[in-house]
Amino acid sequence: MTRIAPWRAALAGVCLAALVVSAASAAPSDTLTSLVARYEALGAADEDPDSGGSNEARWRLPDVSPAADAERLTKLNAIAGALSSMEAGGLSDEEKLTRDLLLWTVKDRIEAAGYDESRMPFSSDGGFDVMMLYRASGMKLKSEAEARRWIGLLNAMPGWYAANIDNARRGVKTGFVQAIPTAQAVRERAQRAVATPLADDPLMAPLRALPASIPEATREALVAEGEKAMSDKVAPARAAFLKFMTDEYVPHAAKSLAASDLPDGKRYYAFLARRHTTTTLTPDQIHDIGQSEVTRIRARMEETMKAAGFQGDLPAFLAMLRKDPRFYATSRQQLLEKSSEIAKRADDQLPAHFGVLPRLTYGVRPVPASIEKGYTTGRYFGGDAKVGRAGGLMINTSELDQRPLYELPALVLHEGAPGHHIQTSLAGEQVNVPEFRRNLYFTAFGEGWGLYSEWLGEEMGIYRDPYEVFGRLSYEMWRACRLVADTGMHWKGWSLEQARACFTDNTALSPTNIEVELKRYVSWPGQALAYKIGELRLLDLRKRAETKLGDRFDERGFHDAVLLHGSLPLAVLETRIDAWIDQQSQAQPAKKKG
Repeated sequence: MTRIAPWRAALAGVCLAALVVSAASAAPSDTLTSLVARYEALGAADEDPDSGGSNEARWRLPDVSPAADAERLTKLNAIAGALSSMEAGGLSDEEKLTRDLLLWTVKDRIEAAGYDESRMPFSSDGGFDVMMLYRASGMKLKSEAEARRWIGLLNAMPGWYAANIDNARRGVKTGFVQAIPTAQAVRERAQRAVATPLADDPLMAPLRALPASIPEATREALVAEGEKAMSDKVAPARAAFLKFMTDEYVPHAAKSLAASDLPDGKRYYAFLARRHTTTTLTPDQIHDIGQSEVTRIRARMEETMKAAGFQGDLPAFLAMLRKDPRFYATSRQQLLEKSSEIAKRADDQLPAHFGVLPRLTYGVRPVPASIEKGYTTGRYFGGDAKVGRAGGLMINTSELDQRPLYELPALVLHEGAPGHHIQTSLAGEQVNVPEFRRNLYFTAFGEGWGLYSEWLGEEMGIYRDPYEVFGRLSYEMWRACRLVADTGMHWKGWSLEQARACFTDNTALSPTNIEVELKRYVSWPGQALAYKIGELRLLDLRKRAETKLGDRFDERGFHDAVLLHGSLPLAVLETRIDAWIDQQSQAQPAKKKG
């Protein structure tokens, strides 16, 4: 999973037909270029700059006040009206794509604004309180000036905390709150942040790694300034957040797990299902797809278990996998090294499967110790070649007995390459397109690609034995169970125990991983639906291309056609792949030599 802020997930897609925006006649000055500029001036990506915001956005904290939200909404409505009335004639194909993506994105933000999602500014493994930790990861301060800007951010954190606490307090007053398990998890995270020693705090890491080109005395002074900001500003802000969670939020957290039980919750969850899948599928339809996929994948798991030579049934095989010490690393460093080795084997195969690869590289890093408890098993942090920051494949190295090695290849392929690193880096390296398109992230496209990359690993030869193949299938089953569990809890009123059963009965996921994931689905409704829905569409499009093109099918060309226009809603992707298939079918076949 590539990281985007769940509390400001404004860049995901939603069916255009679901929205009606009044369109005024576009003034002559409302050209596509000017509308893009007006949109980018709103700081769309700056709301979560660590997932692709502008360079300047690294040095400020977003304005999340209701007044700022209202001002943005007014401007978004004006942009939507102008785009809706814009004539497509005279636009190039690329400009039409820009117009369609901008209209899709703006309309999504308008509909999301109707639910005032700022009232829920945190989830079980993300939120405003950890945004600066994400930003610190991989941050390289190159000069005294940049160091002072980082210290400025630290000094600004009390205002950032206060604004988000105000939003959460508004959620408490209106009943738009996280469920009790999520509220308790966030409070525990706040307790760990308060208890983190200054010497170990990740927010100081960029200052402690200043380059030698800065005089030593200056470096020492900057570190001292940073420590003072941490003590005088950050520590009190964290303490105030912990007090708020303890005294105000947890006592009023929702007793129901279901998003559909929130105020206007049925309509809200249906919107989230559309937003994250970029389809018109209903929660009931998604639930049925999940059950069908569980049945299909389980049959292949049974076959793979037999190929491994196991004589018992699937429950016994799962129990063995969860307990056998040969499948677990014995040190944090060993887990990182195994992840790195898999990553390099995958890199070795990439040119055979992709015509175009990104310039940006990525590294394997541990999840910061201060947030590793309760954090997902792995995640990708985007990089930026312009500022000298590589992408980051983040591996959770805590609780080693819960991190099976047979699942590691699928994890690395999904979060690293050819998964999120390839997809997001190629999107960021597009030329002659507006900045907002480089930063778009439609969940079904990005997470669907990540899961497709796990599948592609079989063709790449990454899985070396039946256990690792089974690990991939277990991960695929995990995503199928997400369709069942997410809709079950948030739409059908399932208990946590009912949702848990799909994972414990059908996957090899460790108990810790299952619990962390369940907490995530409770706190981030709808997002988990994107993976399987996106992967199924990608596999369907590939099969369509293979069937229609036969010997003309070129896997490398297909992957380039999918990725080189950046993140797309699934319907838009389908239209583009159909056009690519038609183009390939009309092309002259290459002459054979000899």
